[in-house]
Amino acid sequence: MSRERFLELVRFCIVGGLSLLVDCAVLFALTDLAGVHYLYSAAVSFTASVIFNYWLCVKYVFKNARRQTPRQATIFIGSSVVGLGLNQLCMWFFVEIISWHYMIAKLGATVIVTLWNYVMKRKAING
Repeated sequence: MSRERFLELVRFCIVGGLSLLVDCAVLFALTDLAGVHYLYSAAVSFTASVIFNYWLCVKYVFKNARRQTPRQATIFIGSSVVGLGLNQLCMWFFVEIISWHYMIAKLGATVIVTLWNYVMKRKAING
């Protein structure tokens, strides 16, 4: 792995950590404070996190992000929609089938979705 790719990965992880904080904060606020069902809260929090993550990826993580083509934007958005589906499936499975608390389920879902996101978003932003 080249030095630049390693630094890109480090930046991606930092941005991902910040995005996870946004995701978890919104999920908790909507579920515990506002009384919204965890699956609805998870969809809203995931979407807020994706928007935040996209902005930071374009500004901070990927050097070629400013020259996106319609194809790259479509891949980025499409991967996020699939990520939302994976997130919802994982949340449901971990909470309803395995009986994890929804915040623990969020962490499990995040691991799975993060692997998907890195591969697809890197491809989308860098072409």
